[in-house]
Amino acid sequence: MSEIVVPQAVKPRVSHVRASTELRSERIRSAWMFLAPTLLILAIVAGWPLFRTIYFSFTNASLNDLGNAQFVGFDNYLSWVTLKSGRTVYRGLLADPVWWNAVWNTAKFTVLSVVIETVLGLIVALVLNARFVGRGIVRAAILIPWAIPTIVSAKMWAWMLNDQFGILNDILLNFGLISEKIAWTANLETAMIAVLIVDVWKTTPFMALLILAGLQMVPGDIYEAARIDGVNPVKVFWRLTLPLIRPAIMVAVIFRMLDAMRIFDLIYVLTPNNAQTKTMSVMARENLFDFDKFAYGATASTVLFLIIASVTVLYIWLGRVKLGGEER
Repeated sequence: MSEIVVPQAVKPRVSHVRASTELRSERIRSAWMFLAPTLLILAIVAGWPLFRTIYFSFTNASLNDLGNAQFVGFDNYLSWVTLKSGRTVYRGLLADPVWWNAVWNTAKFTVLSVVIETVLGLIVALVLNARFVGRGIVRAAILIPWAIPTIVSAKMWAWMLNDQFGILNDILLNFGLISEKIAWTANLETAMIAVLIVDVWKTTPFMALLILAGLQMVPGDIYEAARIDGVNPVKVFWRLTLPLIRPAIMVAVIFRMLDAMRIFDLIYVLTPNNAQTKTMSVMARENLFDFDKFAYGATASTVLFLIIASVTVLYIWLGRVKLGGEER
C-alpha cells in the first residue's frame, strides 16, 4: 500500500486552520465561563419566579395559602359547563371579556406609542447628529425625561393633566383650542390619550439615543460623495441614511415594543381603575393581589409572557434582524 505524501505547501495551511479552530474554541469556552455567573443569577431571579408563575396558573392557589394549592389543569385558562338547558357556559381567562379588553388596550397602546416614538425619535436623532454649537449640552438635556423614574413622571403629569388646576388645560384654554376644562385621566375618551402623551414625552429620548448610535456608525464619506454629486438631501435620507440605520431602528423598536407590551406603572398611577386603559399587566396585578385570585392572576401573567415571547420571535424573524444590530 503506497504512502500518501502531503505537499509541503499544504502542511502550514493545515496547521494554521487547526490553530484558528483551537483559538476559536478557547474563546467560546472563555465566554461561557465569564457568562456562567450572570446566567446563574438570571436563572435564580427570573427563571425560578417564571416557573413558579406558570405552575400556579395550573392550580387553585390563593395568596393566603400558596402551599396547599391543588392542580386543576387548564381550568384557569378555559373551561366550560353544559347546562341542562343545553347552553354551554365558558369560564377561564380566554373566555373573560375583561381580559380581551386588556389585550386590546395593550395592543393599541403598544402600536401607537411605538410608532409615534420611533418617528419623533428619528427626527430628534437626526437633529442631534448634526453639528451645531452646544450639541453636547442638548444631547444631555434631551435624556432628562427618560432619566426621571416612571412613577415620578406619572405623578408630575397627573398634576399637569388635572381638570381643575392642571397647566395643560390652562394653556389650551388660553389658546382657544378647548372651550371647557377636560378631565384627561378620568374621561373614558381621553384617558388613553393622556397615557400616550406622558409615555411619548418620557420614552422618545430613549428611541432617539438608540437611533443616534446607529447614525454615528454611518461613514461620513458617503454623505460627502452624495454632496459632491449634488444629490437632493431628501433622496440622501431615503436612499442612504434610512437603509443604513435600519438595523439600529429595528433593534430600538423591539426594545421599546417589549417595554410597551408590559406597561404597568404609568397606567396604574395615572389612570387607576379605568377600563379604557387597563392593560394585561394591570389586570394580572389586580387578580394577584387585589382580588385574591392568585391562580387567575398567574394565568394572566403566563399568557402575557407567551404573547410577548411570540411577538418577539415573530418580529425578529420577519424583520430579519439580529439583536446585535446586523441584518441576517
